[in-house]
Amino acid sequence: MAKSYQEILREHSKEGELYKGLGEQVVQCSSCAHECRIQPNHDGICRIRFNSDGKLFVPKGYVNGLGVDPIEKKPFFHVMPGSMALSFGMLGCNFHCSFCQNWISSQAVRDPEAVSLIQEIGPEEIVKNALKHNSPFIISTYNEPLITNEWAVDILKIGKKEGLRGGYVSNGYATHEALDYLRPYVDLYKIDLKCFNSKNYKKLGGALDKVLKGIQMVKEKGFWLEVVTLVIPGFNDSEEELKNIAEFLASLSPDIPWHVTAFRSDYKMLNSKSTPPETLMRAREIGRTAGLKFVYTGNLPGETEDLENTYCPDCEVLLIERFGFQVTKNRLKNGCCPDCNIQIPGVWK
Repeated sequence: MAKSYQEILREHSKEGELYKGLGEQVVQCSSCAHECRIQPNHDGICRIRFNSDGKLFVPKGYVNGLGVDPIEKKPFFHVMPGSMALSFGMLGCNFHCSFCQNWISSQAVRDPEAVSLIQEIGPEEIVKNALKHNSPFIISTYNEPLITNEWAVDILKIGKKEGLRGGYVSNGYATHEALDYLRPYVDLYKIDLKCFNSKNYKKLGGALDKVLKGIQMVKEKGFWLEVVTLVIPGFNDSEEELKNIAEFLASLSPDIPWHVTAFRSDYKMLNSKSTPPETLMRAREIGRTAGLKFVYTGNLPGETEDLENTYCPDCEVLLIERFGFQVTKNRLKNGCCPDCNIQIPGVWK
């Protein structure tokens, strides 16, 4: 008889670090903002962190996805343009978004339609893969990395000794404890800000205020932060909502890159319309009006004029030219505009 995902995951687990005991074998997880109180022999909301006899067990020793991608695909546009990133992911998520574009892995423990295989692997082998492909970065992505924090740190500790930098592609549902735990090993943090509507966030499995707090904490703790909003017709594409997102980000820092990307029908939204280029171009204008210096359109290469490119916020000359995930021109000099010499925020070396 084939093993269930829960059985497989329990075979690939270890005692976690991000939790505390509450007495009577109840534990409280601090790996994400759900901060689940978990009874003995029960799971947290993510379904992959579980209480066994008063100890919290967490994933280790496998990946569901492992590949080398351009850093622009994450997307990070202000991080060593044209470099490669070794990406890895596991199973599970602390949200259940109906438009998830990685649902095969993220919803594997919830949805019987999501069928994914795992590959047993050790952290040393993952780091060797990064070095083999000359990747200066190892990125936890594909599923929600906050629920597998301990495994990421196992990998990134070894990577750091080899001079590699760590990154997260996350929904931002973080806690102070988790971010402090990650900060020595994670330099880059991309967050999906999915909407600016509390009721809609609740439908996705989270709370808007906790996501906004997560974004604020990531910025304050010194991670390099970029934010993405998947713009979905009829869900989050109103003028007011896009303006609220842009103004929130600008209030934290006008230097935060904001990526507004196109939705294509997926998962439980197969009958929904794809995002037209005009909507992304309008979102970009809203972001610039709100004071953000760097707003990028994504997922529609060549269809949104020159809005994938980076321009100097002072003298407005072209700095980095892109087509999709490909960098076709990079005029930066030591992270500065070659014409007016101002420093462009980012991780350039």
